[in-house]
Amino acid sequence: MSLQDRLDDLKAQGEPTMPDGVVDAFHRGTAELIASGQARHALKAGDAAPAFALADSDGNDVSSRDLLARGPLVLTFYRGVWCPYCNLDLQALEDEAARIRGLGATLAAISPQTQPNSRRSRRENHLSFPILSDTGSRVAQSFGLRFELPDYLRGTYKSLGVDLAHINGEPSWTLPMPARYVITPDSAIAYAEVNPDYTRRPDPTELLPVLERLATAATPR
Repeated sequence: MSLQDRLDDLKAQGEPTMPDGVVDAFHRGTAELIASGQARHALKAGDAAPAFALADSDGNDVSSRDLLARGPLVLTFYRGVWCPYCNLDLQALEDEAARIRGLGATLAAISPQTQPNSRRSRRENHLSFPILSDTGSRVAQSFGLRFELPDYLRGTYKSLGVDLAHINGEPSWTLPMPARYVITPDSAIAYAEVNPDYTRRPDPTELLPVLERLATAATPR
């Protein structure tokens, strides 16, 4: 089953169980983010990826420079451990992790959540790659992904026990649009997928032809 099939099943099973008004608020928020056109202005293939340095879930400093020194970087931006769609996304990426590494690439995920929440995310999703804490979504902003939740969505999230100010350890109520990038060692973006609809995610198998092409180009002739 593809990742999107799993996400569609989650949506079909989960939305009917939500309290009155919650689904309408989620759909309104997604529609407004789509209508804003922000996703069209996020970094895309052919752009240069900004450098960053963030702490992983154990407090170790991780820089894009060090990651790219190993080869191409597969970078995923996601909302947090509280988001079931994000968890399925991470699990699907882990399913392809061995093949991705076999093509010479490194994986990392970025989320605005605190380090304890990232540790929980790694543990519950059985991840072999690091999750980096992007406090205030500053790195997400440099990729054009950061957006602020409107007041009505803040209230909706709180009604479900999701207090982003607590989960993220700061009060901005900002999140990244879910995104996946492949970045080459010289910081060029070779692949980009950004979607303002958090229920839609690219299948990780889409990364493999990109990484195969990069591996072939890097092989001495």
